[in-house]
Amino acid sequence: MKQIKIIGAGLAGCEAALQFADNNWQVELYEMRPEKQTEAHQTANFAEVVCSNSLKSKLITTASGLLKAEMKLLGCKLLPIAEECSVPAGNALAVDRDVFAEKITAIIQDHPNINTHREEVTILNDELTIVATGPLTSKELTGALIEIIGEEHLYFFDAIAPIITAESIDEDIIYRKTRYDKGEADYLNCPFSKDEYYAFVDALNKAEKHEAHEFESKFFENINFNFYENCTPIEELARRGKDTLRYGVMKPVGLDDPRTGRWPYAVIQLRAENNDKTSYNLVGCQTMLKYGEQKKIFRLIPGMQKAEFVRFGSIHRNTYLNGPHILNDNLSLKNKLNVFIAGQLAGVEGYVESILAGLLVAKLLVEDIGKIDELLPNTTISGQLWKHMMTEQKNFQPMNANFGLLPPLEERIRDKKLRKQKYSERAIKDLRSSSIIKK
Repeated sequence: MKQIKIIGAGLAGCEAALQFADNNWQVELYEMRPEKQTEAHQTANFAEVVCSNSLKSKLITTASGLLKAEMKLLGCKLLPIAEECSVPAGNALAVDRDVFAEKITAIIQDHPNINTHREEVTILNDELTIVATGPLTSKELTGALIEIIGEEHLYFFDAIAPIITAESIDEDIIYRKTRYDKGEADYLNCPFSKDEYYAFVDALNKAEKHEAHEFESKFFENINFNFYENCTPIEELARRGKDTLRYGVMKPVGLDDPRTGRWPYAVIQLRAENNDKTSYNLVGCQTMLKYGEQKKIFRLIPGMQKAEFVRFGSIHRNTYLNGPHILNDNLSLKNKLNVFIAGQLAGVEGYVESILAGLLVAKLLVEDIGKIDELLPNTTISGQLWKHMMTEQKNFQPMNANFGLLPPLEERIRDKKLRKQKYSERAIKDLRSSSIIKK
């Protein structure tokens, strides 16, 4: 029986572990929690999602929906589990984060071909190894990687949104609705008047923020701090301009307020954290404000004057590698060929994208594929994400699924919705007939 060591039991590590184990490999899976916790995780469970509980859209006419469809064709293990643990979220796939993580943990611990080890790994030796420690890789393991790859290591900071209790919401103000009444109305909407909106923005601009942890700034003292754009804190967006939020994460388009019959001036949406709908996530409100400031400022949101917080938002370090510079085409390190990198550490951004990276690395090794980009069509999101990790760029940053990655259609289609549908149809057709599916 072939053996593989996997470091990190996040989404990528768990996907890879199940791929190997179901193909009769012996898997030694290492997870440092709970012996050593990260700045963002709350439990010791595998595959714990720490930011949003949403895995984004299920619609195949969206980039995220298309990626999910491709991954199902590729035999993804975690997406079916996510669907079993889903909570109402309109056209999005959102999970009850506790149920999801608990289920994956149980499946892995019960698998006869997987041994789990609750300990930190700080040295990369000569075993066949996959490093899937994600954006919160420990200082010690990061140091071991830097010794191998040199100064091309990069990192950025990320922020997570607060969660409030459902019973503390004012239902006379907050209403349930989806944009233009498309799909199930699974989101709650907090409507702002013009004055309420600008008072909220002004409070964000004046609020005190947490500073970076001292050990992180010292350890990475020669590396620049960057926010990944999709996870920019709400107070940072507010600082960019007084109308940035209402044209972005707080846009009210298609969300008529039943009290007025009109769109509010701005809206903050709330998404359920579990099927019982006892708690809600403040969509787009990832933050690094101090806890006292969060309580004061987020209670300015209409309908949240008495909000009770289950979790405050926080800032945490996200780590990734300059993949095109230090990785081979099969995601092994150029300077240590027995070590492979998977998940967000390799340069993808997002839950589903991280699962994809774990899936593809496992396929490479299980099926003894030399270069996966020769098998994944360039018309697919998965193929283009792989290409992104391999392609030299002036300023390499993590990438998530988007239609901008795909080559143009042969015919020019002006209708945006129809164009996306054609992109998706082409991708699925090409993937079904590709050699990676035939294998």
